[in-house]
Amino acid sequence: MTSLVAVVVTYNRLEHLKVAVSALEQQRCDAIVVVDNCSTDGTREWLWQREGESGRLDVVLAPRNLGGAGGFELGFGHALSRYRPDWLVCFDDDAYPMPGSFQAFLESDLDGIDAAAAAVYFPDGRICEMNRPSLNPFWHLPRFIRTVLGGGRKGFHIDDEAYQAEQPVRIDSTSFVGFFVRKEMVERIGLPEGRLFIYGDDVLYTLMISRAGGRIRFLPWVRFAHDCSTFSNGARTYAPLWKAYYTYRNGLRVYHTAAGALFWLFAPMKITQWLAQARLYDHPGAYLKVTRLAIMDALKQRYDRPHDSVVALCQQASSGRQNR
Repeated sequence: MTSLVAVVVTYNRLEHLKVAVSALEQQRCDAIVVVDNCSTDGTREWLWQREGESGRLDVVLAPRNLGGAGGFELGFGHALSRYRPDWLVCFDDDAYPMPGSFQAFLESDLDGIDAAAAAVYFPDGRICEMNRPSLNPFWHLPRFIRTVLGGGRKGFHIDDEAYQAEQPVRIDSTSFVGFFVRKEMVERIGLPEGRLFIYGDDVLYTLMISRAGGRIRFLPWVRFAHDCSTFSNGARTYAPLWKAYYTYRNGLRVYHTAAGALFWLFAPMKITQWLAQARLYDHPGAYLKVTRLAIMDALKQRYDRPHDSVVALCQQASSGRQNR
């Protein structure tokens, strides 16, 4: 029988985590690995109590807040070494599998599939755009043309019709919400890049799978819900500002992986777009300072800057501008 282990990363979202764990306990899986990133809201105490009551919950305590990327790196490594499952499935603490999702996955024809993405929806039933899988436009000429001619995300993301498909749909990259991967694939390309902390680690990892010849498929009958919110308001601004740092630093690495040699042609255009976002911020100087830091760290391939240092630098940039 095919074995499946779930990996969830959590940080200070206990009420969301309770929903996720409750949903997982109704699913067909062999173990539930929860990585706690040093939560301070009672999560650890709740997990310890729940672990004692459950035969499948396995709590892993991170040495510090590793972010989602570091948490998945730790969780994947723990799950593989302890359980040696055929498949791993991962997601954030504010997401959860819909009833019967794991059963639907395990009953699918998985021959020739190395990794798979579930269909992710908001709790109200709308498609969750941030988790919409995609094809790399740099590998597919028609997609590239559509994107360059103004298609934007629609140029390379799968369309709504794919969510109604009765057969697996080919994709090149996806998010870590409802992402399934074979043990052999993880052993082949390694663990997720934990140094990225948050943002982009999932797209980078799945692009690496595709680039290595792995076959990723979208399975629309396997469904997840994601109760998430990314931006602070109607404008596309980041709050707190350190989120912009990780988005841009990690984004350049993802773009480099996706575009290959064409990266140096398209990166200046993307950077220009980011810099132009300064007009949306109350303190554009602080935003530009943080953005420049992110770009320089990416170009230097610096991914070891401690999170506390990133937060402090962003706060200094903001307070310095406000005091002028």
